[in-house]
Amino acid sequence: MKVSLYNTMSRTVEEFKPITEGFVGMYGCGPTVYNYAHIGNLRTYIFEDTLKRVLVHAGYKVKHVMNITDVGHLTGDGDDGEDKLEKSARESGRSVWDIAKFYTDAFFRDYDSLNIIRPDVVCPATQHIPQMIALIKRLEEGGHTYIAGGNVYFSIDTFPEYGRLARLNLDDLKSGARIDIDSNKKNPKDFVLWFTNSKFGEQAMMWDSPWGRGYPGWHIECSAMSMQYLGEHFDIHCGGIDAIPVHHTNEIAQSEAATGKTWVNYWMHGEFLLSEKGKMSKSSGEFLTMSVLKEHGYDPLDYRYFCLGAAYRTQLQFSWQGMDGAKAARQGLVDRIASLDEKVADMASLSGKARSYMDQFDAFVCNDLSTSRGLSVLWTMLKDDGLSDAEKRCAVNYMDKVLGLKLDGIKKKASDEGQDIPAEVMELVEKRAQAKKDKDWASADAYRKQIDEMGYLLKDTPAGPSLQKKM
Repeated sequence: MKVSLYNTMSRTVEEFKPITEGFVGMYGCGPTVYNYAHIGNLRTYIFEDTLKRVLVHAGYKVKHVMNITDVGHLTGDGDDGEDKLEKSARESGRSVWDIAKFYTDAFFRDYDSLNIIRPDVVCPATQHIPQMIALIKRLEEGGHTYIAGGNVYFSIDTFPEYGRLARLNLDDLKSGARIDIDSNKKNPKDFVLWFTNSKFGEQAMMWDSPWGRGYPGWHIECSAMSMQYLGEHFDIHCGGIDAIPVHHTNEIAQSEAATGKTWVNYWMHGEFLLSEKGKMSKSSGEFLTMSVLKEHGYDPLDYRYFCLGAAYRTQLQFSWQGMDGAKAARQGLVDRIASLDEKVADMASLSGKARSYMDQFDAFVCNDLSTSRGLSVLWTMLKDDGLSDAEKRCAVNYMDKVLGLKLDGIKKKASDEGQDIPAEVMELVEKRAQAKKDKDWASADAYRKQIDEMGYLLKDTPAGPSLQKKM
């Protein structure tokens, strides 16, 4: 099955060609565990999960590696600011180790609730300091580093291709550079590979190194750990779009300077989730967590559905109306599937029509992860009276291996659970939810009136739309 993916490096959609036939090495930047993940962060992990599911669906064996940044990430993406874990520990009165464990556990609770498949390897930075030191030594031996003020810096002037991922122009960077707050840097874009205690004084997390007792810079972590588990040349590196100009740019520089060869073939990035005030971020102090969504009556899978309804490379505007629409649509899917007999047809026995729906689904999701179109195929298939219930169940299970909405385990609704709501009524409920999402209040009122005329009372509740047959 052919898969095409957008490569940030080339700015084009390319046919995916693995380094090793049938195998994909995939690395994704994990969380910095000093606070809860916000739902914008989690959108990136849903995108990465979809990518992995599509690759597995296409027949590849995927080795997925993700780091946990539990040391060394400052409040700025460069080398400015203070250590995020130190700051969180000071404000909460707990140790940095306790902070890291608490928020790592919280992250994976959210991760699991969204039905995201866990990585094959989860690598905390604190457990891979020797690998980082070894990589810095390689860079030092290759003439790519200098020591100033007690810290080890990477010199971007030794890597002529610096900035190609972000399309940065080195001459412009030099001529237009501001005076950096770190006067030790020869070039403002140089970055720290190893901090000693000369930078911020005594830190809680410090290790012995050839350059003095200290701790690693943020960027070196991902390079060292990805090479440890995937080798010096692997297929895909993922992350949020905000990692492109600094973090991923610096990763490429230090990795390829050390090895002298291409490090990663495909770079993939998820776009921002926007709140009413712009990009959702922890630094702004205004962000939503999964706990907040649950408090508002949403299932985590409602948020997954919300994210699947948009292209991962487009900015997604969060709204409560949008979440209402996703909740109603997902419930509509569940209700439709629950109305089907539970027998699942064998793939070998499927009609040409059923196979056609699966082929359409594959064509969309394998074309740069177009899950929104994949969902449309799923809906159309479920509404097709020309397919048997068993065929529909088989197609649902097939598609849900990519969508990850837990549709394959839905049981048939028992007859004593109350009257079945006609599909026509549910369709109107879904249309009304979409109209509300689009702020088309006139259409929303018209759909409500149609539902009323068909003998059903529609109520909006904190848990979503509620339908009841009139007596």
